[in-house]
Amino acid sequence: MNSLQIDANGRLRHLITLEGLGRERINALLDRAAELRDAFAIDAQGPQLLAGRTVVNLFFETSTRTRSSFELAARRLGATVLNFDIASSSTSKGESLEDTLATLEAMQADAFIVRHRENGMPERLAGFAKRAAILNAGDGNHAHPTQGLLDALTIRDRHADFGLLTVTICGDIRHSRVARSDLHMLRALGAREIRLCGPAALLPDAGAFADCRILEDFDEAVAGSDVLIMLRLQRERMSEALIGDEADYFARFGLTPQRLARAAKHALVMHPGPMNRGVEID
Repeated sequence: MNSLQIDANGRLRHLITLEGLGRERINALLDRAAELRDAFAIDAQGPQLLAGRTVVNLFFETSTRTRSSFELAARRLGATVLNFDIASSSTSKGESLEDTLATLEAMQADAFIVRHRENGMPERLAGFAKRAAILNAGDGNHAHPTQGLLDALTIRDRHADFGLLTVTICGDIRHSRVARSDLHMLRALGAREIRLCGPAALLPDAGAFADCRILEDFDEAVAGSDVLIMLRLQRERMSEALIGDEADYFARFGLTPQRLARAAKHALVMHPGPMNRGVEID
């Protein structure tokens, strides 16, 4: 477990990674999320748990879904939200992120939602923050813990017992922070079998994934799967053209109705977005 995440009283101080959080703590987070979702379904005003708090979105990579979902969630819970404009900020003039954080924290910001292309940046800021909480909204190919929690809740809504599930993750796993957070989540919640599928160039090194079944045959990977998580090709993170023809990729690894028929009868298909139709999914 990341030592910065838990305070001296055993409470979650920051959210940097799902690795090491454990089944009990992850289930507690999912239970709380489900409670809040149900409360807002009954009353659109919902509990104003963040009234009087200030949440800052620090996004150094482009984002639509993640930034919007964090902003909407914070506002619905009563927080004041500041969307930090990177282009016009002092970071564009050479100011360090630590100094930017210190300035905003001095203005009584209570939480920072951080997305950054560099692995470890949210953890670095968590080590620097004096009072505010740091939530990782995705760092490099390292982690995307809130996507992992969202995926866990989505799966749990349909399958109460993870121990009965075969979960297949297919696509650009080598460059995917979602795949890594989903893997930590699935391990913690006791998934029966985790399959990783993709072309050899986009599969991870086996060491960290020794407990997973790694396949290059998508038809074999789909067979009997209860959950299919499809990932896009992250060309922006590839140092070279690891995949050439997208039509060929789709022929080998694209999810079609015909392939889906090989999965379990009520298989759940998931995608973190952005989705490229005709590449990883029909």
